[in-house]
Amino acid sequence: MSSEFKHIVRIAGKDLDGTKKVAVAITDIKGVSHNLASAIINALKIDSRMRLGALSDGQISEIQECLKDPSKIGIPAFMLNHKKAPETGVNSHYIGSDLDFVLKTEIEREKTLMSWRGVRHSLGLKVRGQRTRTTGRKGRAVGVKKGAPVLQQK
Repeated sequence: MSSEFKHIVRIAGKDLDGTKKVAVAITDIKGVSHNLASAIINALKIDSRMRLGALSDGQISEIQECLKDPSKIGIPAFMLNHKKAPETGVNSHYIGSDLDFVLKTEIEREKTLMSWRGVRHSLGLKVRGQRTRTTGRKGRAVGVKKGAPVLQQK
């Protein structure tokens, strides 16, 4: 075990800043929220005031293992980002590029099923019930067209 400070720590395929506190540094990984990072640190009994670069190699490897499967250390299912997968029914947690891949495949599945969400995704519209009357126009002109002839009233 090395006792020197590491300015860059590689966890889950991402280089993290070793000068940040552990919970804040772990949240730089895509798919890890602040609540999940705090829960992992508490479950592993790591001091939350420590800097990421001051952790030992063993503690860093423990964090990596927990990020692969947080339910092993007792993280509740509601903190995971993929609950009850449609094919398997298993709770799992994805991080990094795996998260991007799973989201893309789920959206494609919705499109092939022609569900309402899939149709909205394919049309490029809002999916979760937001208003579309005034927002989400994506570059189209807003308001009245300039240069239109004005009708005069008699």
